[in-house]
Amino acid sequence: MDNALMIGLSRQLTLRREMDITANNIANANTPGFHVENLLLRSEAAPTATSQDGPDNLQYVDAWGVGRDFREGTLEFTGRPFDVALEGDGFFQVETANGDALYTRDGRFRIDNNGQLAASDGALVLDDLGLPIAVDPAQGTVMISEDGALVQNNAEIARLGVYRFENLGALEKTGSGRYAASEEAPADIAVEFQIRQGYVESSNVQPILELTRMIETMRAYESVSRFISQGEELSRKAIERLGRV
Repeated sequence: MDNALMIGLSRQLTLRREMDITANNIANANTPGFHVENLLLRSEAAPTATSQDGPDNLQYVDAWGVGRDFREGTLEFTGRPFDVALEGDGFFQVETANGDALYTRDGRFRIDNNGQLAASDGALVLDDLGLPIAVDPAQGTVMISEDGALVQNNAEIARLGVYRFENLGALEKTGSGRYAASEEAPADIAVEFQIRQGYVESSNVQPILELTRMIETMRAYESVSRFISQGEELSRKAIERLGRV
């Protein structure tokens, strides 16, 4: 296949992936705790098509991975007693229905039908010992301190588990604003944080920037499409001229 065509196609593939990521950012602009993502690219050498002259290899563009911006979003006041937001380093730990322990910045919590603190989708919120948190509404209002202690009737009934990761880039995204730890990213107890009761952390997506990036990606895709079409036209004309010789 023609070298120019291969270069153009490799760029189009990454532009399509970039468009998907940008669209996902925009779709999650109002999702609490969501972190904006960007496509990471790299050049990759590959042999050229057979020719008598020209370079021995060319550099194609390839998607290397997805980078996430873990900077905090703004805090939005909700007034709900079990909504909590993290200021500083850390993630909450939740346990899904299949027993997996995941980590999130989304602090929209509630009390489920079993009297346990749970996320909006029912995943159990875990304490600093990795256990579910039981709350008896009959015992009165629950206050959540800045260090994560749940206090009811002037007595601490539990403490939210807050964890940090030295290597945030090694976290595995599982969806719904949650991440799984890995061997390259083990969880440690977080220390430098503050918890704000009655608030949630908003997404750190900036919609205007993402819309601008989407327009730039569309224009780049159209430009590459024209480049490929022009290359095909040149090849066609060259073959016609050779045929007349």
